[in-house]
Amino acid sequence: MKRANRLYVLILALAVFVSGCGYNAIQSQDESVQAAWSDVVNQYKRRADLIPNLVSTVKGYAQHEEEVLTKVTEARTKATSITMDASLLENDEAFKRFQEAQGAVSGALSRLLAVAENYPQLKADANFRDLQAQIEGTENRITVARTRYIDAVRAYNTTIRSFPSNLTAKFFGHKVKSNFTVENEKEIAEAPKVTF
Repeated sequence: MKRANRLYVLILALAVFVSGCGYNAIQSQDESVQAAWSDVVNQYKRRADLIPNLVSTVKGYAQHEEEVLTKVTEARTKATSITMDASLLENDEAFKRFQEAQGAVSGALSRLLAVAENYPQLKADANFRDLQAQIEGTENRITVARTRYIDAVRAYNTTIRSFPSNLTAKFFGHKVKSNFTVENEKEIAEAPKVTF
């Protein structure tokens, strides 16, 4: 009787492992995460490459806005100093620092573009308009790339946390990947107050 139970358990375990171990799904989804991450990095690099040209263009017109220009340059330097390789995806703290640095770049760029509104000659400059359009396009590309990354990570994390593929994931050392979070989550959790 004991031998029959062992054989039954062995056959059941083998059937579960063969039919639903999830190994191929994990590999496929891991590749999707890596590809989506590469796109995110590519778009952030594109933005970082545009910033020096934008700062130089603005500097010629808005010389007394040195503080804003310095903050953009400092934010860019900090963001580009962070290594953006795949190891970042499995380190929540490093991923958070990366996200904060990129958020600082976005904020500094927004302030720079707002300052530029005060200079009609700058707004009329063809180089500035071209760079502004490229920055805006790149910000849109970053949003799309981040969305694709978020979707890929969601699918991957769901697979490696679901039974029985979670057993396969543990066996092969696959871990949950870090994902983007909403900045200022507490602030946006409250509904805005509208008064007339």
